[in-house]
Amino acid sequence: MTYAENLWLFFTLLFGIIIVPGMDMVFVMANALTGGRASGLTATAGIMAGGVFHTLYAALGVGLLLHMVPQLFNVLLLLGAAYIAWIGLSLVRSSIAIGSVEPGARLSLWTSFRRGALTSILNPKAYLFMLAVYPQFLKPQFGPLWSQALIMAIMISVTQLAVYGSLALAAGRSRDMLVASPRATALVGKSVGLVLIVVALLTAWQGWTSAV
Repeated sequence: MTYAENLWLFFTLLFGIIIVPGMDMVFVMANALTGGRASGLTATAGIMAGGVFHTLYAALGVGLLLHMVPQLFNVLLLLGAAYIAWIGLSLVRSSIAIGSVEPGARLSLWTSFRRGALTSILNPKAYLFMLAVYPQFLKPQFGPLWSQALIMAIMISVTQLAVYGSLALAAGRSRDMLVASPRATALVGKSVGLVLIVVALLTAWQGWTSAV
Protein backbone atom coordinates (compact mmCIF):
# COMPACT_ATOMS: atom_id res chain seq x y z
CA MET A 1 0.00 0.00 0.00
CA THR A 2 1.38 3.41 -0.98
CA TYR A 3 1.28 6.46 1.26
CA ALA A 4 -1.42 8.06 -0.91
CA GLU A 5 -3.56 4.93 -0.68
CA ASN A 6 -3.01 4.89 3.09
CA LEU A 7 -4.25 8.48 3.39
CA TRP A 8 -7.29 7.85 1.19
CA LEU A 9 -8.25 4.86 3.30
CA PHE A 10 -7.81 6.93 6.47
CA PHE A 11 -9.94 9.73 5.03
CA THR A 12 -12.71 7.33 4.00
CA LEU A 13 -12.82 5.85 7.48
CA LEU A 14 -12.53 9.25 9.17
CA PHE A 15 -15.36 10.76 7.13
CA GLY A 16 -17.60 7.80 7.87
CA ILE A 17 -16.95 8.08 11.61
CA ILE A 18 -17.56 11.84 11.73
CA ILE A 19 -20.89 11.77 9.87
CA VAL A 20 -22.32 9.18 12.26
CA PRO A 21 -24.47 11.16 14.75
CA GLY A 22 -22.86 11.48 18.16
CA MET A 23 -21.95 13.86 20.99
CA ASP A 24 -20.05 16.32 18.79
CA MET A 25 -22.80 16.56 16.19
CA VAL A 26 -25.51 17.06 18.82
CA PHE A 27 -23.48 19.82 20.49
CA VAL A 28 -22.94 21.71 17.21
CA MET A 29 -26.62 21.41 16.31
CA ALA A 30 -27.73 22.60 19.73
CA ASN A 31 -25.51 25.68 19.50
CA ALA A 32 -26.56 26.47 15.95
CA LEU A 33 -30.24 26.19 16.84
CA THR A 34 -30.08 28.27 20.02
CA GLY A 35 -27.35 30.77 19.12
CA GLY A 36 -27.38 30.93 15.33
CA ARG A 37 -24.75 30.09 12.77
CA ALA A 38 -21.94 31.99 14.53
CA SER A 39 -22.48 29.95 17.68
CA GLY A 40 -22.61 26.72 15.68
CA LEU A 41 -19.39 27.54 13.84
CA THR A 42 -17.67 28.52 17.09
CA ALA A 43 -18.72 25.20 18.61
CA THR A 44 -17.28 23.52 15.51
CA ALA A 45 -13.97 25.32 16.11
CA GLY A 46 -13.97 23.97 19.67
CA ILE A 47 -14.57 20.44 18.39
CA MET A 48 -11.64 20.90 16.00
CA ALA A 49 -9.40 22.04 18.88
CA GLY A 50 -10.34 18.89 20.76
CA GLY A 51 -9.44 16.86 17.67
CA VAL A 52 -5.95 18.39 17.67
CA PHE A 53 -5.56 17.32 21.30
CA HIS A 54 -6.54 13.73 20.45
CA THR A 55 -4.10 13.67 17.53
CA LEU A 56 -1.21 14.87 19.70
CA TYR A 57 -1.49 12.23 22.41
CA ALA A 58 -2.15 9.44 19.88
CA ALA A 59 0.91 10.36 17.79
CA LEU A 60 3.11 10.61 20.90
CA GLY A 61 1.84 7.25 22.12
CA VAL A 62 2.61 5.51 18.83
CA GLY A 63 6.04 7.14 18.67
CA LEU A 64 6.94 6.01 22.19
CA LEU A 65 5.71 2.49 21.52
CA LEU A 66 7.81 2.16 18.37
CA HIS A 67 10.85 3.53 20.17
CA MET A 68 10.62 1.52 23.38
CA VAL A 69 8.94 -1.75 22.37
CA PRO A 70 8.75 -1.99 18.54
CA GLN A 71 7.70 -5.66 18.72
CA LEU A 72 4.41 -4.65 20.34
CA PHE A 73 3.36 -2.56 17.35
CA ASN A 74 2.09 -5.55 15.36
CA VAL A 75 0.23 -6.74 18.45
CA LEU A 76 -1.38 -3.29 18.66
CA LEU A 77 -2.36 -3.55 15.00
CA LEU A 78 -4.05 -6.92 15.51
CA LEU A 79 -5.85 -5.80 18.68
CA GLY A 80 -6.93 -2.61 16.92
CA ALA A 81 -8.20 -4.63 13.97
CA ALA A 82 -10.30 -6.79 16.30
CA TYR A 83 -11.75 -3.69 17.94
CA ILE A 84 -12.51 -2.06 14.58
CA ALA A 85 -14.30 -5.21 13.42
CA TRP A 86 -16.34 -5.29 16.64
CA ILE A 87 -17.44 -1.67 16.13
CA GLY A 88 -18.27 -2.41 12.50
CA LEU A 89 -20.44 -5.41 13.38
CA SER A 90 -22.18 -3.41 16.09
CA LEU A 91 -23.01 -0.62 13.62
CA VAL A 92 -24.25 -3.07 10.98
CA ARG A 93 -26.53 -4.80 13.48
CA SER A 94 -27.87 -1.66 15.17
CA SER A 95 -30.05 1.27 14.13
CA ILE A 96 -28.55 4.66 14.93
CA ALA A 97 -30.89 7.58 15.41
CA ILE A 98 -30.42 11.08 16.71
CA GLY A 99 -32.93 12.52 19.14
CA SER A 100 -34.47 15.93 19.18
CA VAL A 101 -32.32 18.83 20.31
CA GLU A 102 -34.12 20.72 23.01
CA PRO A 103 -33.87 24.52 22.95
CA GLY A 104 -31.64 26.01 25.62
CA ALA A 105 -30.04 29.22 26.76
CA ARG A 106 -27.93 31.06 24.22
CA LEU A 107 -24.21 30.78 24.98
CA SER A 108 -21.47 33.32 24.35
CA LEU A 109 -19.08 32.51 21.50
CA TRP A 110 -16.24 31.86 23.94
CA THR A 111 -18.44 29.52 25.97
CA SER A 112 -19.50 27.69 22.80
CA PHE A 113 -15.86 27.23 21.81
CA ARG A 114 -14.75 26.13 25.28
CA ARG A 115 -17.61 23.67 25.71
CA GLY A 116 -17.07 22.37 22.17
CA ALA A 117 -13.42 21.61 22.96
CA LEU A 118 -14.41 19.97 26.27
CA THR A 119 -17.12 17.91 24.57
CA SER A 120 -14.59 16.61 22.05
CA ILE A 121 -11.90 15.95 24.67
CA LEU A 122 -14.31 14.04 26.94
CA ASN A 123 -15.88 12.03 24.11
CA PRO A 124 -15.03 8.36 24.89
CA LYS A 125 -15.50 7.33 21.26
CA ALA A 126 -12.74 9.73 20.26
CA TYR A 127 -10.29 8.01 22.61
CA LEU A 128 -11.23 4.60 21.29
CA PHE A 129 -10.86 5.77 17.68
CA MET A 130 -7.47 7.40 18.27
CA LEU A 131 -6.07 4.48 20.28
CA ALA A 132 -7.44 1.63 18.15
CA VAL A 133 -7.86 3.05 14.63
CA TYR A 134 -5.39 5.92 14.28
CA PRO A 135 -2.22 3.81 14.83
CA GLN A 136 -3.11 1.64 11.83
CA PHE A 137 -2.31 4.54 9.51
CA LEU A 138 0.78 5.98 11.21
CA LYS A 139 3.59 3.88 9.74
CA PRO A 140 7.39 4.35 9.96
CA GLN A 141 7.95 3.33 6.33
CA PHE A 142 6.13 6.48 5.18
CA GLY A 143 8.61 8.87 6.78
CA PRO A 144 8.88 10.84 10.04
CA LEU A 145 5.93 10.22 12.35
CA TRP A 146 5.58 13.93 13.15
CA SER A 147 4.97 14.83 9.49
CA GLN A 148 2.45 12.02 9.08
CA ALA A 149 0.70 13.10 12.29
CA LEU A 150 0.59 16.71 11.07
CA ILE A 151 -1.00 15.74 7.76
CA MET A 152 -3.56 13.52 9.48
CA ALA A 153 -4.34 16.25 12.04
CA ILE A 154 -5.06 18.64 9.17
CA MET A 155 -7.28 16.03 7.53
CA ILE A 156 -9.21 15.54 10.77
CA SER A 157 -9.71 19.28 11.29
CA VAL A 158 -10.76 19.92 7.68
CA THR A 159 -13.21 17.00 7.72
CA GLN A 160 -14.71 18.19 11.01
CA LEU A 161 -15.04 21.70 9.60
CA ALA A 162 -16.70 20.43 6.42
CA VAL A 163 -19.21 18.18 8.21
CA TYR A 164 -19.99 20.15 11.37
CA GLY A 165 -19.54 23.54 9.71
CA SER A 166 -22.02 22.60 7.00
CA LEU A 167 -24.38 21.36 9.69
CA ALA A 168 -24.08 24.66 11.58
CA LEU A 169 -24.75 26.67 8.41
CA ALA A 170 -27.75 24.56 7.45
CA ALA A 171 -28.86 24.41 11.13
CA GLY A 172 -32.62 23.83 11.24
CA ARG A 173 -32.91 22.03 7.92
CA SER A 174 -30.14 19.55 8.72
CA ARG A 175 -31.50 19.00 12.20
CA ASP A 176 -35.01 18.27 10.95
CA MET A 177 -33.66 15.86 8.33
CA LEU A 178 -31.61 13.88 10.86
CA VAL A 179 -34.35 13.77 13.49
CA ALA A 180 -37.18 13.00 11.07
CA SER A 181 -35.25 10.41 9.00
CA PRO A 182 -34.04 7.66 11.34
CA ARG A 183 -33.79 5.30 8.37
CA ALA A 184 -31.29 7.64 6.70
CA THR A 185 -29.09 7.89 9.77
CA ALA A 186 -29.35 4.13 10.32
CA LEU A 187 -28.23 3.56 6.73
CA VAL A 188 -25.23 5.85 7.32
CA GLY A 189 -24.32 3.85 10.40
CA LYS A 190 -24.57 0.50 8.62
CA SER A 191 -22.46 1.80 5.71
CA VAL A 192 -19.77 2.99 8.10
CA GLY A 193 -19.91 -0.39 9.82
CA LEU A 194 -19.15 -2.17 6.56
CA VAL A 195 -16.21 0.18 5.91
CA LEU A 196 -14.87 -0.56 9.40
CA ILE A 197 -15.05 -4.31 8.82
CA VAL A 198 -13.13 -4.00 5.54
CA VAL A 199 -10.47 -1.83 7.21
CA ALA A 200 -10.21 -4.34 10.07
CA LEU A 201 -9.58 -7.20 7.63
CA LEU A 202 -6.92 -5.20 5.76
CA THR A 203 -5.24 -4.21 9.02
CA ALA A 204 -5.24 -7.76 10.38
CA TRP A 205 -3.73 -9.03 7.13
CA GLN A 206 -0.95 -6.42 7.22
CA GLY A 207 -0.19 -7.13 10.89
CA TRP A 208 -0.14 -10.88 10.31
CA THR A 209 2.07 -10.78 7.20
CA SER A 210 4.58 -8.44 8.83
CA ALA A 211 4.75 -10.60 11.95
CA VAL A 212 5.52 -13.87 10.11
